[in-house]
Amino acid sequence: MPNNQGTTLQDRLRQLPSVDELLKHPDIHDLLSGVARKIVVDSVREVLEEARRHLLSPHEHPLAAVPSISELVQRASVLCAQKNAFTLHPLVNATGIVVHTNLGRSLLAEEAVQRLQVVCRSYSNLEYDVAKGRRGSRYVHAEAILREITGAEAALVVNNNAAAVLLVLNTLAKGQEVIVSRGQLVEIGGSFRIPDVMAASGAILREVGCTNRTHLYDYERAIGERTRLLMKVHCSNYRLVGFTAEVALEDLVRLARRHNLLVAEDLGSGSLVDVSPVGLPQEPTAQQAVRAGVDVVTFSGDKLLGGPQAGIILGRKEIIALCKKNPLTRALRVDKMTLAALEATLRLYRDEPTAWRRIPTLAMIARPLASLKDQALQLAQRIREAVGITSMNVQVMESFSQVGGGALPERNLPTYVVAVSSQRWSANQLEKFFRANNPPIIGRIESDRFLMDVRTLQNGDPDIIVQAFARLATEEPQ
Repeated sequence: MPNNQGTTLQDRLRQLPSVDELLKHPDIHDLLSGVARKIVVDSVREVLEEARRHLLSPHEHPLAAVPSISELVQRASVLCAQKNAFTLHPLVNATGIVVHTNLGRSLLAEEAVQRLQVVCRSYSNLEYDVAKGRRGSRYVHAEAILREITGAEAALVVNNNAAAVLLVLNTLAKGQEVIVSRGQLVEIGGSFRIPDVMAASGAILREVGCTNRTHLYDYERAIGERTRLLMKVHCSNYRLVGFTAEVALEDLVRLARRHNLLVAEDLGSGSLVDVSPVGLPQEPTAQQAVRAGVDVVTFSGDKLLGGPQAGIILGRKEIIALCKKNPLTRALRVDKMTLAALEATLRLYRDEPTAWRRIPTLAMIARPLASLKDQALQLAQRIREAVGITSMNVQVMESFSQVGGGALPERNLPTYVVAVSSQRWSANQLEKFFRANNPPIIGRIESDRFLMDVRTLQNGDPDIIVQAFARLATEEPQ
């Protein structure tokens, strides 16, 4: 053990081992078999440097002692593990928010995951026309299935819906006016605002109507020589209730035809199925927009559709062709992984019952309440067994889930949660403890209880939760 009594500062500094000495320690040497040497060496150097700083700063660290070799090895091992860990990693979503933007939005169907593995493990015909033996287009891979499902003449996939809106506006209305109802100038997560996107596209915004009521004559009065596009934005992340009015899509289309204008609709979250049979408000689908005669429609791939992050553009052939020729398309294009996962997801929509069963986003939304209750009761019992007889209170309670991702903001999904409270641990301490778990367990706090909604738990998640509670029973609050 280092002697910290009756020695000078230089003597204490000399008691610190060298980098080479620590690297020869058996525990550190073992790390080199599974971690890059640079990470191990950097970790050892940082730990030694920190120890030196403490010894050289007696005013800031008056009680700093010369750490032992074992202490230094432990610190270096922990730091090495932190440096070697992935920054993007799985976690347990116990929030009950199905399309959780902060937690990765939609989970992919197993068919999409398998297709990703197939395509990514080998070369592919991403931009090669095998039949003609020459360069092809990456956009054909998802276009055919999108046309089949939606009835659109043509389709284009870019990297997200903001990109889709930007590309459409820049292609069709740069330097020209786009008329939008004032009540549809929405802002969604990440400060994405329709007016800002429109300004970036080069289009000129022309607001009409009032926040809560816009009429067909508002659009008609605003049409002028510079008008190019009438745009409808679906308010998927908020609702206006009470004294409200908006113009039906079919009426906008008829007005546009009379004035030789185009109509675009941004569906936002987007949906390819009617969600009302599972008790949710009816959402406009892409198919309905196409049938209404809209010239171009945009929506997300990773929200209600349940696929990878993507922005989907449907429309008339000549409009999609113009979008493809826009130089922005290359900057906004998707890679082979997105196309592979999207095509596999879209194929499930050929049979709607299959889509509801196989696409995780739809399956979680449609879970029967009785099934959720059974799972919550089972999880609560396992937690009680894991913590033993303690001051912890574990209850199953009725609550609500949310679709999330900006979709259906006014409608909650009935659910069951496992609610935990403790005399030793506050709700905030419990939330912090489970968030620090490996993997993290993300729940929510209500009425000084830590809540875990079983709707969004995946296979294996209950085991992770029970193991974390067993560890909790042996630890003290931090």
